[in-house]
Amino acid sequence: MILPIVAYGDPVLKKKAKDIPQDYPKLHELVENMFETMYNAYGVGLAAPQIGLPIRLFVIDPAPFLDDDELSEEDKEQLKDLKKAFINPKIVEEKGDEWAFNEGCLSIPDVREDVFRQPEITIEYFDEDFNKHTDTYSGLAARVIQHEYDHIEGILFTDKLSALKKRLIKSKLQKISKGDIRVEYRMRFPNAKKGR
Repeated sequence: MILPIVAYGDPVLKKKAKDIPQDYPKLHELVENMFETMYNAYGVGLAAPQIGLPIRLFVIDPAPFLDDDELSEEDKEQLKDLKKAFINPKIVEEKGDEWAFNEGCLSIPDVREDVFRQPEITIEYFDEDFNKHTDTYSGLAARVIQHEYDHIEGILFTDKLSALKKRLIKSKLQKISKGDIRVEYRMRFPNAKKGR
């Protein structure tokens, strides 16, 4: 089922999400719906707060990046079969010199900015069957995970921008929260006028 994606300005996007129990109702169905919602919006990641749930869960599938000719073979290898769900994740280590990459977000359509992140992470998490994993990712794989991880920490990529960049996109962000934007996928706008 395709769910509406919560737009910038909704308080759920700024909340630190809570861990979920092993017996969380209809978890497999939720994960499936999140993948379907993400694919429908042509995204590479989607966190539960983006569908209005303040829980520590996100899904990723960076396969669309595989078509990028500028991507290194190492990056392509890591991204190849990386469709997965991360439940109650915890980044235990980030290392390396920060590097910039142009990021966007399904909750903030039509806004893209360079964000600096460290190139390597180690993350502990559970899969949807509640098996525990500890994995290390680097490059673009690490970045996609860091972006979604930020969502469950109540952090948006726009929070990482300089004061000047934030001022430059302020009116765009206000328009998004009011629903004054055209998008190709279902969204829920926190400050939309009634009747929209």
